[in-house]
Order: sequence, then C-alpha cells, then structure tokens
Amino acid sequence: MSGPVTARRWRILRALLIALLALLLTAFVTGWWLLAGSRARLDGTRQATALTAPVSIGRDALGTVTIEGKNRTDISYSLGYVHAQERFFAMDLMRRMPAGELSALVGPAALKVDLNHRRHRLRAVVEAAYAQLPPAQKHELDRYRDGVNAGLADLRVRPWEYLLLGSQPQPWRSEDCLLVIAAMYLDLNGDGRNERELHMAQMRATLPGPLVDFLLAPDPDWEAPLSGRLSRSPVIPAADVFDLRHRTPAASSTALAAALTPALDAPRPGSNNFAIGGALTSSGAAMLANDMHLGLRVPNIWFRTRLRYPDPTAPNGQRDVNGVSLPGTPAIIVGSNGQIAWGFTNSYGDWQDWVRVRRDSTAPTRYKVPDGWAAIESHAEHIRVKGRPDVILEVEDTRWGPIMGKDVDGTPLALAWIAGRPRSYNLALMQLEHASDVSGALNLAPQLGMPPQNLLVADSGGNIGWTLAGNSIPLRTSIDPLLPSDWSQSGNGWQGWASPTHYPRIENPADGRLWTANNRTVDGAALALLGNGGHDLGARAQQIRDDLHTRASFTPGNLLDIQMDDRAVFLTRWQRLLQDTLADSTDRSLQQLRRLIAQWQERAAVDSVDYRLVRTFRDHVGEAVLAPFAAQVQQRYPDFSWPGENSAEAAVWALVRARPAHLLDPKYPDWHALLTDAARQVVAELGRQPGGLAARNWGERNRAGIRHPLSAALPSWLGRFIDMPDQPIPGDNNMPHVASPGFGASEHLDVSPGHEAHGILNMPGGQSDHPLSPYFGAGHEDWVEGRPTPLLPGQTQHTLTLRPSMR
Repeated sequence: MSGPVTARRWRILRALLIALLALLLTAFVTGWWLLAGSRARLDGTRQATALTAPVSIGRDALGTVTIEGKNRTDISYSLGYVHAQERFFAMDLMRRMPAGELSALVGPAALKVDLNHRRHRLRAVVEAAYAQLPPAQKHELDRYRDGVNAGLADLRVRPWEYLLLGSQPQPWRSEDCLLVIAAMYLDLNGDGRNERELHMAQMRATLPGPLVDFLLAPDPDWEAPLSGRLSRSPVIPAADVFDLRHRTPAASSTALAAALTPALDAPRPGSNNFAIGGALTSSGAAMLANDMHLGLRVPNIWFRTRLRYPDPTAPNGQRDVNGVSLPGTPAIIVGSNGQIAWGFTNSYGDWQDWVRVRRDSTAPTRYKVPDGWAAIESHAEHIRVKGRPDVILEVEDTRWGPIMGKDVDGTPLALAWIAGRPRSYNLALMQLEHASDVSGALNLAPQLGMPPQNLLVADSGGNIGWTLAGNSIPLRTSIDPLLPSDWSQSGNGWQGWASPTHYPRIENPADGRLWTANNRTVDGAALALLGNGGHDLGARAQQIRDDLHTRASFTPGNLLDIQMDDRAVFLTRWQRLLQDTLADSTDRSLQQLRRLIAQWQERAAVDSVDYRLVRTFRDHVGEAVLAPFAAQVQQRYPDFSWPGENSAEAAVWALVRARPAHLLDPKYPDWHALLTDAARQVVAELGRQPGGLAARNWGERNRAGIRHPLSAALPSWLGRFIDMPDQPIPGDNNMPHVASPGFGASEHLDVSPGHEAHGILNMPGGQSDHPLSPYFGAGHEDWVEGRPTPLLPGQTQHTLTLRPSMR
C-alpha cells in the first residue's frame, strides 16, 4: 500500500509546488506590470487641451529634456507634464515638507517634522502670496499646474512610491509651486528655527561678553571677501575676564560632544560660484562656474533641461535656455540663455530675528505693540497622520510671526522670518531667461521672490557681476539682530525693506575674477544691511580665489578642475601642529601616528590615510578646547549647543598657539597634554579597528550615501536597487570639492554664454526616480569621477509630441 500512497503524496506535493510557483510568477508579473506602468512616456503623441500649439519633448542618452514650443506658457505646461511623469513623488515631498503635511502620506515617522514646520503656517502664507501675484505670473503657474496634473494622469499606473505606501497622489495646485520655494527657504535658512541666535543668547547670559566675542569671532586667516577689509584678529580675554583654573573641569558626556558638533564645521547648505571676465577667455565671452551644495538624494533635486521658444530679444529671435530646472516650479534655476549665464550660492545673511512678546499680565491673549495692545491670533492646525487620528497643533501668532521660543529669562519669543511674508514669493526668477547682459540681470535681482542668494552673472560680451538676489532684505533699526529684542517700542525692529539702491553690487572688477562660497562678501554698511546669518569660515572661498589667480586664461574644463579641487590647504597647519606635538613622544602608537602623517599629501583623496588622521586630530582638539565653555552654558541651559553655522576655528587656533593657562580645561596640566591626549584619542578611535591606523583611509569614512527617501523602509537588499552605489568619494568641507555622506555638489555647471557647446553640466542621481527608467542614475558616475558631461543635450533618442486637443 505504501507505493500508491507515496505516489499520491508526490502528486499532491507537485501540484502544490506548481501552484506556488504559479502564484509567485503571477505576483512577479503583476508587480512588474504595476512598476513598469509608472514609467514616463518617452515617445509618441499625446493630446493636451491647454496648449495653443504643438510642443516637442526630446530626450538624449542622459535624459536631458529639450522642450521646443511656440511660447513660454506652452513650455511651462509641457515642463510640468515632464516633471510629473519623472518626479511627481519627489515634488509631492517638496510641497508637503514646508506645509507640515508629510505625516498624511508616510505616517507618524514624519510627525516631528510636521509639528515644527506647521508652526509657520506656510501653506496659508503661499496662498496669500499667490493671490497677490501679477496676473502673468499666476497664469504661468496655472499652466504649469495643468501640465503637472496632465502628466500625472497620463501615467498608466500611479507613481511606484504610492503603490509602496498604499496611497493615492493628490492633484497639484498652483500654490504648491510656491511651497517648493518655501522648502528652499527652510533648507537654506536653518529649517526656520533660528536656533543659532537662541544659543548665542544663552552664551551671553552665561559667559562674559568679551569671552563670547572671542569664541564666536571670524577668522581673518581664512577670509576672502569680494570687497572690504578682513576682520580683526580675535582677542584672547585676560584672566580677570574669565579664568578656568578656578572652575570645575568639564565632564565628558554624549550631550556635551553633541553640543560641540556645530563648532567643528558640520556640512551646511551652501554652494560655490565664480566667474571669469572675457579678457581671460579665448572667445572674449565671460565664463561662469556654479555648484550648489545640498543634501543629496535619489532622484537629484535638479532636472537637466533645455527650453527653446521664439523670443524677439534673443539671438536670431530664438530663446535657447540650458541649465537645470526645479521640479515643482516652471523656472530654470541656474543656466545660460546664450547671452548671460547665472548661478547662485546661499548668502548666509540674517533673515530671521527673535522678538520678545510682552503679554498683558491681566489678559495674556494680548501683547504690547508700538500703538498699544494687539490680540494674539490662535490657530488650531490639524495635522493628518496616516493610520492615526489627527494631531492638533495650537499656533499662537503675532504681527511679527509665530510664538515658537523662549528667551533666556522665559519671555515668549516670536520669530520674524522673511519666509513668513507673502511678498517673499514670486516667479520673477524666470525673467533671467530674457536678460541680455550682466547689468540687466543684476537689475532684476532685487525683484526675485526667493531666499536671498549671492547672484553671479557672466555675459557674452565679457562682463561679470555680483549682487544679492531676493526681494526681502529687512531694514532694521534700534536692535541687535543677533539677540532677541523688544519691538513693542516705536522704531524698533524691521522698518520696511531694502530698495534696489541699497543692494551691494560689483561689476567687472579690475582682476576679472569674482567668487562666493557662503563666505562674508562685504563689510561696513553693506554687511550691516545683510547681517551675519552664519557665514562660512572662508577657507573654501579663499582656495577658490587663489585657484583663480594661478591662471591667466580659462576654459570650462579649468573651472571644473577648481570645483573638484580636494587639496587640504586648510588642514596643513594642523598637520604641522600634530607633527610638532608628537616630536618627542616615546609612545609607540603615537610614533606610528606621526610616521603616517609625515608625508603630507595635502589631499582629501579616498586613499588618504594622513588626511583622515589629521582631520580627526583637529576634531578632538576642538572638542577638548571648547568643552569647558560649552559645559558652563549647558549647565544652565541643558538644551544648549554651539551656535550653528559658526566655526570656532579662530578661537581654537588662537588658544592652541598662545596657550593661555587661564583658558585651559583644568583637567589638563598644560596645553601640550591636551594636544597629546587628542592624539591618543585618534589612536584609540581609529587604531583598534581592523588593520590599525594604516588602514584608515578617508574613503572608508567619506562615502556617497545618496539614497532614495523610501529605501530605509525596504529590506537592505531591495533598498540598494533604488539608491545610488555607496562608494567612497573624495572631498570634504573647507575645500572647493565639498563632499560628505548624503551631501555635496548637487550639480557642476561651467559655461560661457554664447558658447554653450563647450559647456559642462553634471549631477548625481540621474534624471528619473524610476528604477526601470533608462535615466535612473544616468550620468551619476561622471559626477562621482568629476568627468565633464556636456551641458548641451546629445543626439535625441526619444521624442514625445504634445498636441492641442481639437475643440
């Protein structure tokens, strides 16, 4: 009987296996069909009701989109269509983030971010901004909106990210384009929290003024302004001002180490740009370089774009704009129009101020204003959370901004921030497409509704120029902008906005070179107008400036070489200090450390062991030097951390050179002991890992880390399919080639207007967010290696035509 039973069992088992395989195959085919269904349309003809004439959408091997139409409005519609097909999920995140609406899509994991951003009520701000835009700008946004929604509807299956989340994409609205601008305000203005000035106030409430001035001083050794003088050298306070010898040594703690991180040059949203006058090029046209440093993700924030349409002000009556667009808006952000090339870096002016709110003790819903008392507006903000009940956030608003902090004495603080003003949003940036020369472009700068930026422009006539772009530079009176202040007195606070005549401006400097890298650019009255929102130390700008002066003629490739410059000029003096510190050491591990850094290659290359060791030494020295001061403040204010975007390099270097006993942490017998202990920490931290100190190259730590926002929610083996390769990359802070995990140059642009065929544009992550797209990750390896990808599109591989629908 066993034979027939065994055979029957085998038939049953085989049937089950076949059924299981069939189910798996069906699931795979269904999944593939759904995933493939959200790929962008690349070829064919589609009908579009909103168009006035046919529009051609071509793509080259990198996915660079060339959109040709009869007018700019049709172009805006078509650009919206393409953006939605390739990038809708990323656009959705960009609008939801500033509006505090991420939790509705992804659930409780985003609630903390939503609670912080919803306090600004930025959706209400941009709705008011949209209502007051000029009709022509509204029309442009409306057509772009229509194109986005048409592109979304024309996907066979909704974007794959929504399948993964089990959600439906919501239609695009015209105001959402302004929310994308709001997202850039958050990214470039400290996430709208202004914690930097709160921590400065905590320092000044705890430590003597001269000591705080010293600790926060800029470093003239590294400054490279476009105009004006260097800062004065920092003055070390005397023992009668502050003496650590009579204080308790700072106890090491995780909280204290975290508090010091911003003092050690943490990555910051920023950028490099520089320009060369026509006298320094073979063609006589000026030349521009621009690389914008931001958090990097998949897909990249920018979109390679070429726009072509009739324009009587353009050469031969045809406007031809090449550069990068920002999905979510119809504008080219940086690029060249054949007559000018333009680019931006974050200005790090001061665009936020804390205002002390004096509540009426008899009626707390009222607060003091110059003309008497005003009522605090209360808003109950409903934050939708996927899978959970709504969270209600009560927002108290004043005429200056929302109440969202406390002063050192407990007084409520309202945040005045230009991003909370509807005037700060518009589409005037699109006018740069039509500017014919540097002077005309700089004249437009004070009209642009965007985060205030350093604008560099180069034109085909050989001219170069710099100014501030952004229409909302506040005029301050009777306050210290770096500390909370009382605006209830008439004449205190913001008293209107800078007019175009107030804006600093430089055209055609004598040496034919301009540069900015988030550093201080001006001094005197111009600096007082712009303020200090956390200028970069300046080492990066100085290295760019010096690189520009090593040549008398330039090509776009020469500019890319500067952008990829990973020489460690800044750390060279720290290498010498470490060598000197260990010169007499008999400790074998410290002797090995000294040998490994002796042949200083002066590069943040992926195989650089010496660079990583010296950099780690500097970090430990900085922590040890600053710890006793931070500990004093943290003891009184447990939430204290070093003011962001404020390198302590000037103070730390001055102390390790002068070695004053009264400013040394009492746990060290002398300054040499502090430096030696920092070296021992390098050995302890890195030497015990496999291979020891000699195996600790920079690339081991400095990896690309460019990931899709959803990859962390997937199994690691699957997440790798939607991330970029996590490979070692050269570069670091305080050098032109800025790079760290998940952060760096979001593009490299090098172009001479009128000679775009020789221009360069590369960027990480590729054009498309779809892992089955031929443009997913396209060009990424060129970005990693610093290879010059052409700015102009190559041979067209796909063409999609949008035609007006027959009515």
